Parts: sequence; structure tokens; C-alpha cells
Amino acid sequence: MSLKLSLLKSELTAELDAILKYWSQHTVDQQNGGFVGQIDFEDHIIANSEKGSVLNARILWTFSASYKTTKNENHKKLAKRAFEFLAAHFYDSTFGGLFWSINEDKTPKDTKNQIYALAFAIYGLSEYYSISEDQKALEMAINLYSKIQEYSYDPANKGYLEAFTRDWKPIDDLRLSEKDANEKKTMNTHLHIIEAYANLFKVWKDKTLQNTMFELLETIEKYFINTETGHLRLFFDENWNEKPDVISYGHDIEAAWLLLQCAEISENKKLTANYKKYAIQIAEATKEGFDSDGGLWYEFDPKRKELITEKHWWPQAEALIGFYNAYQLTGNENYLTIVYDNWKFIKKHILNKQNGEWFWGIYSDYSKIKKDKAGFWKCPYHNARACLELIERIQD
Repeated sequence: MSLKLSLLKSELTAELDAILKYWSQHTVDQQNGGFVGQIDFEDHIIANSEKGSVLNARILWTFSASYKTTKNENHKKLAKRAFEFLAAHFYDSTFGGLFWSINEDKTPKDTKNQIYALAFAIYGLSEYYSISEDQKALEMAINLYSKIQEYSYDPANKGYLEAFTRDWKPIDDLRLSEKDANEKKTMNTHLHIIEAYANLFKVWKDKTLQNTMFELLETIEKYFINTETGHLRLFFDENWNEKPDVISYGHDIEAAWLLLQCAEISENKKLTANYKKYAIQIAEATKEGFDSDGGLWYEFDPKRKELITEKHWWPQAEALIGFYNAYQLTGNENYLTIVYDNWKFIKKHILNKQNGEWFWGIYSDYSKIKKDKAGFWKCPYHNARACLELIERIQD
């Protein structure tokens, strides 16, 4: 291993420790249980903020996955805390789903079943089971998988529908957030369903689940990957009519490596071979989103021919893995150079060296985007996972 790679690995090991330290020290909610719902740009806890199921599930995954590397018993305890809070307050034992959010006093706030959230719960629960062997966690993950298959899966057209009411009836507003198109099938949700199913399959070798993964990977390949451009198609109606939208560089490069990993876990040689090709093609397409400073721009709007001139934290984290993965597949040193340049950009502009964690991002003039340090969408999953993946992939 080169000195440069060795230095990168040691810096990422230190950064993983710093990320976990921030979430351990600043986000545990001693008053209301679980973890705080929001911490602002200046590291102030926002009182009475709602708690999101996605954030809790991502905390659960992060501390469970990190424990395998750190062997830090406190990380295992925090994973247990996240699991117990999710099981007691987010999991809907009446209808078998997951509340989108709860109030600070732990009462349900938004009770819709957003399939994206159920997928992240499966991802976190299966990871927690792998370190704890707690059967309740595995049973809960399997129950949520069964609910997705029962209500969200579209047997006529394939793929998965976005959201439902608490009692699994159709719902008008299907969006994850205000910026998303209100469509019935989205790349983002399908990506995280296959991520969840792959993680579940690692601990529950169920043949039906494996076949479901094969079909889902084929569906993603057929509809979401634009093999002409190397970018992802993001939004469709239930009949797979595309609703054109932006190019999301972060989702492109996240999908590049993550879908290949899921194909490998599925143990399907043909799909694995296909997704190796897509991993390189999508990485090549994502290169157009890089600025000369090594940072990855957020999005590009093809209709307006307009770049969204912000560099958010999570696409940088996914770029580290996606381009290191491309380097592993090809041996092409140019991909490794992108990793080095991107990490240099992260260290200079995204890391909060004074208080810990990563800033939300920067604008084109390098001023900080003053959004949450922790919150509904600001979590430890992307950046901790980038550290974990590269620590494992960079071999001594």
C-alpha cells in the first residue's frame, strides 16, 4: 500500500472516531429518550423538535456497523438505545408499519407509511441483529419487509409504490420532501429498498427474499439506469412513464457502488457482472459534476441547463466510496486522484473542525449553508459509511 493510501486510511479512521464522538456526546436525549430531533448550524439543540424515523434508523445502522470496526462497547450500547427507541415509539404494532415522525413527548406525529422509512428501518434492524443476535430486531425487520411486499409492491408493473396512510390506504402526498416530485415510483426509494433487502439477506438467507432482490435489481436496471447518459432516471408514474427531473450527482455515485454491492450480496453472477459495468459508467458520468476544487456539485437541471451551485455534505461522502470502487474495479489511478481531491475538499470546507461533524455544505462562494448539524435529513450514515467502506477497502 502506498504512503498516500495509508495516510488516507488513517485520516478516515480518525474521522470515523470524530463523527461517532459527536453523535455520542451531542445527540443523546437524556430528557425524552432516544436521540434529539434537531441540532442547528451553531450546535444548539432545538427544543420540541419532532423526531424522524429515518434519522433514528440511520443512527441505529451507523452505531451497529461501526461497532464491528471499532469494537467500542459504547457504540454497541448506543445502537441498543436506538433499537429500543425505534421498537417502542416508531414501530406501529397496530398496523405493522412505521411512523414517519413522533413528537418530542414520544406521541405519534406523522403516521404515514413512507416506504423509504421502512426500508431504512430494515437496514438498521438487520445491522443491529448482526451484532446483537436480538431475535426481536430480526423479527421486526422481517415484518417490515413483509408489509412492503404486501402493500407497496406492484405485481402488475413491478417496482414499489411510495407511501400509504397508517392503515395502508392510498395517500395523496407521496413525497419524501418538498423538493421531490409527487410521483408513485422513485429511484431514491427503490435504491434504499434494495439496500435494505440486501442487508436483511446477509442475516436471513430466505430464498423468496433472494428472488425478490433479483427482480428488484432487474427493475432498477430496466427503468432507473439511463445507459445512454450514465445518469439515473428519478421519477415515474405507476406505469413507468418517466417524469423528467434533475440529474442528482450524489444519487448517481451512491447508486454506482451500492447497487453493485447489493448484486454481489444477492449472489447472482449475471446481475453482478452487469452492475460492475454500470458502476464504471455511472462514475464516468458523475465526473461532469466535479468542480476544480475537488467538490461535487449537488444537481444539474437539464431543462434550464442550470447547475444547482451548492456542494452538500452527503454527495461528497458517496463520491469517496463510488470513485474508490471504480478504482478497485479498473485499477485506473485517475479515479483514485478524484478520491484524494474530494477528501481534500471535504477536509477544507465540509468538516467542522471546531465542534465536530460535517457542515451541511457550501455555496459557490464557499460560504456555509446554515442548515442542521443533526436533524430529519442530517445524519451520521453517509459520512460514517464512507469512512467504514474505505477503511475496509484499503488493504494493508
